[in-house]
Amino acid sequence: MEEGSFTDISLRPLDLLDIDAFMEWAVDDKVAHFCTWEPYTSKEDGINFIRNIVLPHHWYRAICMDNRPIGSITVTPNSGSGDRCRGELGYVLAYKYWGKGIGTQAVKMVAETIFDELPHLERLEALVDVENVASQRVLEKAGFKREGVLRKYMIIKGSTRDMVIFSLLCTDSKT
Repeated sequence: MEEGSFTDISLRPLDLLDIDAFMEWAVDDKVAHFCTWEPYTSKEDGINFIRNIVLPHHWYRAICMDNRPIGSITVTPNSGSGDRCRGELGYVLAYKYWGKGIGTQAVKMVAETIFDELPHLERLEALVDVENVASQRVLEKAGFKREGVLRKYMIIKGSTRDMVIFSLLCTDSKT
């Protein structure tokens, strides 16, 4: 598959019936490399994650190809009174689908609708490890603006990491 040659990319809620598809990316070291979580080692851990984190989450979607999950994308609204206008975008995609434009399409799909779905949001943010250049390109191609580098911002897998912050505002033109 070349970039942009995929078919039928959609977003839908992830549920327990998707556990086998979820495990395909959740156990992969390459997928988890820039993530805060370690690769899953058991199907039971995956089921518990879906049951306890995914299902109660306000906006957690499977990225699907022909309705089969190949990754996930989330928007987590901030809950404090002073920052409820912001939400954080996160996404992950199975390794075999990297570099094909699918992540970019999924982020664009969220960007086109999220401010209507969650009208209290005015700003969608994404934090990306400075070394994760591919994910930075996904956000740029989806219309997000690179705002800067947050030095020594997060501890990921025991290492303090610099993160690039990107944003999309409800007033930005649609991509």
